[in-house]
Amino acid sequence: MTHYELAKQALDAGKHVFVEKPQAQTSSEAEELFALAQENGLVLMPGYLLLYHPALAMLKEIVDAGELGEILYLYGNRQNLGQIRRDENALWSLGAHDLSMILHLIGEEPTEAWARGESFLRDGVEDVVFGYLRFPSGVVAHMHLSWLDPHKMRKLTVVGRDKMALFDDMEPERKVTVYDKGPVQRPATEWQVREGDIHIPKLTGEEPLKRECAHFLSLVAGEGDPLGPARAGLAVVRTLELLQESLETAAV
Repeated sequence: MTHYELAKQALDAGKHVFVEKPQAQTSSEAEELFALAQENGLVLMPGYLLLYHPALAMLKEIVDAGELGEILYLYGNRQNLGQIRRDENALWSLGAHDLSMILHLIGEEPTEAWARGESFLRDGVEDVVFGYLRFPSGVVAHMHLSWLDPHKMRKLTVVGRDKMALFDDMEPERKVTVYDKGPVQRPATEWQVREGDIHIPKLTGEEPLKRECAHFLSLVAGEGDPLGPARAGLAVVRTLELLQESLETAAV
């Protein structure tokens, strides 16, 4: 992967950089790119496309408004049959997407991260990975990543104490669904299940890539935090690195 090398060359040449995710394979490389951009007053924007999906923007708005209540846990499903890669495992190929969304929604970096995977098709290249994260606030997250699966799934579920929400990118119309359901204590020692309405928010039809490019151009024009995307991307790489270390430790 040449993302780091090319981004570094461009930053050294005094250019603003929009680089495909992940911007580096290690946190030290990602930190070096961040420092270069900061020292030279340049924009560094890793391309985590799903952060610009209208559905994720809506989900973030719902979470931040407290509509779901206290967030308890999240879980992502990113599975398909293929594309089977030889140069990166399912964690780095697929997990970067879900991690970028999870960290964006929670607004924290994890204090605990572990992963387990299996290399069924090529030695040393995990085709399926299960990852677990715990955050300082107590929120936990789980990821199921695989290119060896009969189902094509692109889902992120957020479970709150009051309501629950689903971002399903495979749905043509119903991208975000909010479920007014959850547990209720009645009386104080007994838990019951509450079932309510289902709400499907209306989303804009704007393409995520168009929104992403527009954001990069606005940063170059001096609007907003020029290192905001780089800071978020660095958090993703740090978390990927922690999960990769856990994978390697479990394989020994």
